[in-house]
Amino acid sequence: MTDIHNSWQKLFDKYNFELDKLYNSDNIIYPSKEQVFRVFEMDVKEIKILFLGQDPYHGPNQANGLSFSVNDGVKIPPSLKNIYKEIQSEFPERGYVFTSGNLERWFTEEKIFLLNASLTVIKNTPASHMKFWEKFTNDVIKYVSEQNKNCLFVLLGNFAKSKQEYILNKDNIIVGIHPSPLSANKGFFGSNIFKNIEEKIGIHINWNIDD
Repeated sequence: MTDIHNSWQKLFDKYNFELDKLYNSDNIIYPSKEQVFRVFEMDVKEIKILFLGQDPYHGPNQANGLSFSVNDGVKIPPSLKNIYKEIQSEFPERGYVFTSGNLERWFTEEKIFLLNASLTVIKNTPASHMKFWEKFTNDVIKYVSEQNKNCLFVLLGNFAKSKQEYILNKDNIIVGIHPSPLSANKGFFGSNIFKNIEEKIGIHINWNIDD
């Protein structure tokens, strides 16, 4: 099971999650039970960027507890592919090459908190557990906002933008178009959102996925 960093204890004390019940149903649930709270291994004070996703991937071997991220060897999902494309377009001089959809390095090295609004999903059934997790993840967003005054919140798409009410410092928010194939051409591509992120937090982010 994931080792939840003790900086989250106050928040987790409010909830009593019975994951065994969730996973002992007749449904196949993603990600694995061991990875549900993966993102909470990070000290809340160390978060530089909170990148909000909606739902874990609902296909086999995809979801790994980090939003937008998939396991090594899994085909890069369309939204993440568009994120990579925009990063390459904004920073051509850096020569980024993305060969995997595993964003582990963003999480561990760059301190990007890759949170999904729902932490689990039933196989092939998008948003199936959203109601189960909604209150908790709304509280997570608020808690990060309270505990970490420097965290930048990146909200892509209308669903993510709806979470602005839980963020205390509105100056710490960057909103944008969702990178999905349905909307990327409506303002995500060419938005310079990753340059804006670096400018806003005042540091260079290494967007590589490999060391």
